[in-house]
Amino acid sequence: MRIGILGLGRIGAFHAETLSGLDAVESLVVSDPFADAAKAAAERFGAQVADSPEAVLAAGVDGVVVAAATDAHPHLITACVEAGVPVFCEKPVARTMTEGAEVLKAVAGRDVPVQIGYNRRFDTGFTAARAAVLAGELGTLHTVRSTTLDPAPPPAAYIAASGGIFRDCSVHDFDIIRWVTGREVTEVYAAGGNRGAGFIKEAGDADTTGAILTLDDGTLAVVSNSRHNARGYDVRMEIHGFADSIAVGLEDKLPLRSVEPGVTFPAGVPHDFFMDRFADAYRAELLAFTEVVAGARPSPCTIEDALEAGWIAEACTLSLHEHRPVTLEEVRQA
Repeated sequence: MRIGILGLGRIGAFHAETLSGLDAVESLVVSDPFADAAKAAAERFGAQVADSPEAVLAAGVDGVVVAAATDAHPHLITACVEAGVPVFCEKPVARTMTEGAEVLKAVAGRDVPVQIGYNRRFDTGFTAARAAVLAGELGTLHTVRSTTLDPAPPPAAYIAASGGIFRDCSVHDFDIIRWVTGREVTEVYAAGGNRGAGFIKEAGDADTTGAILTLDDGTLAVVSNSRHNARGYDVRMEIHGFADSIAVGLEDKLPLRSVEPGVTFPAGVPHDFFMDRFADAYRAELLAFTEVVAGARPSPCTIEDALEAGWIAEACTLSLHEHRPVTLEEVRQA
């Protein structure tokens, strides 16, 4: 198949490399507002360069991967669907929930699949955890703990435009909690602080947060996030039930140091970057998209899925600022 790529920054170039190595992909058509980025990708992967998204869609592509800036996502998703071309788009659907809801409305009723990029759904540990939960191996769940700790903050300009840590970082935890448990979040309580980079506080954001999510069956989920984790990039999940407990991310590259006498675990070099921790998941995610393009499977992460994680982020943001519990129903109606 022939795949278009819109946006060739860090993640877009990474996707171009991944797609060029998939057996199902015969050729790429790439476009970026910065001509040098498109030219470099074309030279590296033997891709055709198009000077606009419209030119990509006119180039006979079977599917499109959107890795452009967030502000462009609504227009590009809608343009692809209107052209009848399956589209994969990195999260979020849009910068705001209002815009996201408008995208959902614009594509509703059209038989064109849209896949949103939440790569943890394709990580082998998380997929095994979901399978164990759905098979009833853990019995009734009572506690879930999800952790995402970045080794260092992104640049100040990124933070200022990110929408805040819950919308930018924690949203991955929110999505994977929904996906692994198969449950919905009904209420949240969030807290946060700033003890690191001053520019995060100046942007009105927190650099370290904690949130308690109440799921619709009464299970409690605890989400921990930080922009500062000197030992590396730490992503883990624990799922505790009345019959068993399991964990994702407890492996030798876990960026955590045990101080128990005689304990050598973890013994590997810690993960230091999300593209290291989830390299295989990104590949599996795009392989799944080629199957979506081929009509072999439905979208494994729909716009509706992405918006649900977004509503949890909205609730946590409000809870943080107002120091109170917030229901999902409240933010949906706001």
